[in-house]
Amino acid sequence: MRRPAERAHDEFDGDAAERVRQQIAMLAARLIAEDGLDYAGAKRRAAKELFGGQRIPGDAMPTNTVVEAEVRAYQELFQSDSQPRRLHFLRQVALEVMEKLAPFNPYLVGAVLNGTAGEHTDVHLQLYCDSAKDVEIFLINQGIDIDVEEGGNGHGGKLPRCAEEVIQFLWRSRGLSPEGIHLSIYHVNDLRGARVGERKSERYDLAEVRQLVKENNE
Repeated sequence: MRRPAERAHDEFDGDAAERVRQQIAMLAARLIAEDGLDYAGAKRRAAKELFGGQRIPGDAMPTNTVVEAEVRAYQELFQSDSQPRRLHFLRQVALEVMEKLAPFNPYLVGAVLNGTAGEHTDVHLQLYCDSAKDVEIFLINQGIDIDVEEGGNGHGGKLPRCAEEVIQFLWRSRGLSPEGIHLSIYHVNDLRGARVGERKSERYDLAEVRQLVKENNE
């Protein structure tokens, strides 16, 4: 008699696996766009809602690239009025924060950069400096209440790859509702090259973000 795991693999062979990937990707995209889930959480929840407790083989799960394409399609279809305005606003917020943090070599990354930011998206920045403590002191002196995650204590036991720590805080722009800001802090020597597995296009410096906002305003 075959084990349940073997049956699960058989059920998702060939075309079936592709259908499963597409179903999970589409539902995960809706969860990201509407509820603000992260990609890993959205894929897990989508798989559970669609297939209950059935084990999904790794090769039947969609990649983040596939899910991102579905997020873009969902936003274009269902959020074509609100999402572009929200994206532009978050890019303006990112620019404000980056200008404030200019001495620490800020770079914009994530959904606010790639254009998939939505109602629940926070601004994610990378900073490159001699010491993460310098950033903490700078923010505290600005009267900003910060939350610091060091080592392996935060983000489910993991920080972004090679980051010394993550600093989180709320930023209020022009008296509007506060927006979440996440700063991943790296040593300044890491600025010489892209992060492992990262393309240059996946991070914009201050000048590039300033130009991006300018183009959106035109």
